Amino acid sequence: MLLTLSLSALWLATRAWAAVQTDEDGTVKSIGLRTHTLVQPYLDSDMQSRWYDFGGDTVIRTDQYIRLTTDRPSQSGWLFSRVPLTATNWEVEVEFKIHGKNQLYGDGFAMWLTRDRGKMGPVFGGADKFEGLGIFFDTYKNNRPGVVFPYVMAMVGDGKTTYDKDTDGKDTEFAGCSARGIRHASVPTKLRLTYFQDKYIKLELQYKSETEWTLCFETNEPPAIPQVAYLGFTAETGELSDNHDIISVNAKNLYTTQPTGSPTPGSGRGKKTTTTSAQKSGGSWTWFFVKIFLFAVVVAGGYVGYTAWRSNNNKRSHRF
Repeated sequence: MLLTLSLSALWLATRAWAAVQTDEDGTVKSIGLRTHTLVQPYLDSDMQSRWYDFGGDTVIRTDQYIRLTTDRPSQSGWLFSRVPLTATNWEVEVEFKIHGKNQLYGDGFAMWLTRDRGKMGPVFGGADKFEGLGIFFDTYKNNRPGVVFPYVMAMVGDGKTTYDKDTDGKDTEFAGCSARGIRHASVPTKLRLTYFQDKYIKLELQYKSETEWTLCFETNEPPAIPQVAYLGFTAETGELSDNHDIISVNAKNLYTTQPTGSPTPGSGRGKKTTTTSAQKSGGSWTWFFVKIFLFAVVVAGGYVGYTAWRSNNNKRSHRF
C-alpha cells in the first residue's frame, strides 16, 4: 500500500511539472493579415484588387503572376497595399521570380515599407528620398568591387537621403547579402521578412533548395519603420531587362504567449531574464511537489501503522 501511494504521488507530480513547463514556454504565434495578403487570382470580378493598387507597366495574369516589368528595356511597374501595415510585430513572406532570355540583364526589383505609396522613381522603379525601409534585389552590378551579384540590400530612408545607383547603394546600406543563383533558380524563390518593433529584424531567402531558408541578415537593432507604412513592390529595367514577377504575398501579425513584461524574440537581454525566471519558477514548483510527495509518504505510513495496531488489538481480544 505504501509503495502504491508513493508511486501515485510521484506520477501526479511529474504530470503537473510537465504541464507547467509547457505553459511557461514562450511561443510566437501568428494571425493572417488579409489586408496585406495577395494570392491568385489576384483580382476581383471587376478586375481590381480589394487590398492592392498597381500601375506603370505592371501586367497581371490571374492564373500565374503579377509581372512588374516584362523582359523589355525601359520598363517600370509598381504594386502597393491600399491600407498601411499597422501591426507592431509582423512577418511578410513573398514568392517571386526573376528570369529572362538574355545573358545580360537588369536592373532588379524592390520591396518597400514606406510612408508614401504608389510613387514611381529611379530606385528600382520606386521613389528616391523615401521614408521607411527598402529592400533591393539588385541583379546588375554598376560599381561595387568585392561584392557578388545578384545582391540583396536593405536601406533605411529618412526622407532626405538619396540612393546612389552608381555605387549600388554602398554608402546607405543597412544590411545585405549576396544571393548568387536567385535568378533562374530551379526552385520557387521566396523572401521572408520578420520584424519585432525595437527588438528584431531578420531577412531569409529561399532559392537553393525548396524549404531551405538561407539567412541574409538579422539584427537585434532594427530600424524604426513609420507607424503609417505601406507595403509595396516595384521593379525597373534600363537598357538591360528581365521579367520581375510577384507570385504571392502572405502577411501575418505576430504575437507572443509569454507573460506580460517578458521579452519577445530578438532581445538578447530578454533571453537572460527569461532563463532566470524559469529557473526560479522551476525551483519553487519542484519544492512544492516534493512536499506533496513527503505528505503522501507520511499519510501512507500512518495508515499502515494504524492497520497494524488494529490487527494486534483484535488478536488480543480473541485470545481472552
